[in-house]
Amino acid sequence: MSALVTRPVRALPRPDDALFREALLVPNDREQHDRLTAGLAAFDGVEIRPVSAGAAPGSAGLRIAAWNAERLKYHGPSCGFVQEVAPDILLLTEADVGMARAGNRHTVDDLATGLGMGYAYGVEFLELGLGDERERAWHAGEANAVGFHGNALLSRHPFSDAAIIRLDDGAVWWLDARDGERRLGWRMAVAARIATAAGPLLAVAVHLESKTDAADRAAQVRRLLDAVEAMAGGAPVVLGGDFNTNALPPGASVAEPQRYEPLFADLAAAGFDWSACNTPDVTQRTRPDGTPQPPFRRIDWLFTRGLAAAAPRTIPAVDGSDRALSDHELIAVDVILGAVRE
Repeated sequence: MSALVTRPVRALPRPDDALFREALLVPNDREQHDRLTAGLAAFDGVEIRPVSAGAAPGSAGLRIAAWNAERLKYHGPSCGFVQEVAPDILLLTEADVGMARAGNRHTVDDLATGLGMGYAYGVEFLELGLGDERERAWHAGEANAVGFHGNALLSRHPFSDAAIIRLDDGAVWWLDARDGERRLGWRMAVAARIATAAGPLLAVAVHLESKTDAADRAAQVRRLLDAVEAMAGGAPVVLGGDFNTNALPPGASVAEPQRYEPLFADLAAAGFDWSACNTPDVTQRTRPDGTPQPPFRRIDWLFTRGLAAAAPRTIPAVDGSDRALSDHELIAVDVILGAVRE
């Protein structure tokens, strides 16, 4: 399977029922994972909905947000929440398409429609069941209409050259399916070139693996950077999303995160800054069902290169009744193209 997927499609096709039946019968080994995923069209395309005709190319100033929306289950409140933030670009991770736990909706299309944005969406995992232990209990007896779980880039401004960047060799959630959450697929990022009045900007929504260690996350970032260098062509770059930096100490600000997570050193060596893009706050929170519980860490990050960044914020991901919309907060920053922060 290619590490870079660039084929645009209007809609990613659902695998046929025979594959789901077969996946329940075969051993959970890498050979079977790679055989089942080989040639699956859902993993070989980027679903694109362009920005509406006549959309303005934007100014040199943009607001960038990144949010792990944890399935994106709550459409109305989530749409209102993101509208309040008013991002020009939203780097979205953990979004369902055709999953019972999210109402069998196309959550990305619904959100983009509500926000008046275009999007590029890619499948990270083909879910073979209803989800984790809580979701299997909540949705017992239901069925997934499609089974996609993935990441997306939403934009108010025209974009092009959308791509999926595969960040590992896959199969982690297939080989380690002891908790019953069985998945086929790879961790990945979604990238696109955004048109602005000051020139192009490469924006990338990133989701690193949680079932691994700091050294492996750094290896995933090095794969990411190889693809970014090939795609950027000298343009400014913003990376954002869930980096799952679980090796950081819990609590507030970490002065030297590279001491715990070497991915920060790799990003710094490639010219990326995080100090102007992030607050010291943690980005995890407890869901309405009482999970997870503290201590929490900052695991969601924004990184910029060739941009001036200001006014970073970590915004509580809650609805009007202060109920959590996700187990992650949203993070945002304002950037200006053509003016690099000294």
